[in-house]
Amino acid sequence: MAPALGGDLSGAVGSHGAGLAQRVRALALGLGFDTVGFARAEPLGRGDALRDWHERGRAGEMAYLGARMEERLDPRRVLPGARSVIAVGLVYGPEPLADLDPRISRYAMGEDYHDVLGDRLRALEAGLVALAPGPIATRAYVDTGPVLEREWAVRAGLGWQGKNTCLIDPVHGSYLFLGVLLTDLELPPDEALPDRCGSCRACLDACPSDAFPEPHVLDATRCLSYTTIELRGAVPEAQRQAQGTRVYGCDVCQAVCPWNTRAGRRPPPDPLGLRARLAPRDAWLQPTLAWLLDLDEESWRKATRRSALRRARFGGLLRNALIAAGNSGDPALVPAVRRHAEGPDPLLAEHARWALDRLQR
Repeated sequence: MAPALGGDLSGAVGSHGAGLAQRVRALALGLGFDTVGFARAEPLGRGDALRDWHERGRAGEMAYLGARMEERLDPRRVLPGARSVIAVGLVYGPEPLADLDPRISRYAMGEDYHDVLGDRLRALEAGLVALAPGPIATRAYVDTGPVLEREWAVRAGLGWQGKNTCLIDPVHGSYLFLGVLLTDLELPPDEALPDRCGSCRACLDACPSDAFPEPHVLDATRCLSYTTIELRGAVPEAQRQAQGTRVYGCDVCQAVCPWNTRAGRRPPPDPLGLRARLAPRDAWLQPTLAWLLDLDEESWRKATRRSALRRARFGGLLRNALIAAGNSGDPALVPAVRRHAEGPDPLLAEHARWALDRLQR
């Protein structure tokens, strides 16, 4: 965060706003972001819908989503005096995995995106201070605070919210990491894009766990990305079969989206090697269930170093692997599953007994 050092810049940048915005945009693209846009820092006006979504229990155990609600809805409560929101996107690209139904969600196979984007956003903050005509204040977020990154990306013209609630960029698709930079610098806002999903229902119909009660609304408690990553206890038995052999996250609603599957789509150039840092590590490209079930905590720590996979924790990943084993139909996994059924962890033992029952039928 760059500290506020005083001064009102609204008049100072008024006549030069377009030129300054052009330089800021060029800076963001030069730092490796694939898309950038600007929005006014003002209340979002979605408070009732967000509160209703949370009160219906659709956030599950993610209680933090209901906290600091007023800040989530108004960036000026996060950064007093904020005038603009700079939204950025970085493509992480599905092409190397086009023929796979991966066990690991594509975004988590490489280096932790928080680190990759956070490093670039800090550089953007420093550059913004240098470009500004006077002292400014900034604050950056990558999925780490009371800021709705996707909402700001929509307002800044990076794309529209698809029926699966993901941001869809008309050029790059939806395999995007998003970050925002709040600032008291005044930048002319970009125009929001119209919704171009039309009558398409591919994402809604393909969801293996029926996680969308209606278009544009996600019930996180049914989403495989929630049950395999955020949920800390037992996965409800009624939802285990839908997990298939996945062990961390789910990409189905993105994988079937026409904006991602259209012919000729390729990630943009990567001169700074950011996508190389996000590229799948060999261990996580298509890990075997036998290997996962045999991991001890130390091996897990080494394999998940600087990886978003740590979000599920060691026990969570094993729980997910046991469900996947039960769905695999592979009798060769029975000895490994039985070891967990007879082990000391009651959560893993319960999931292992469920898996054994399915494998031995």
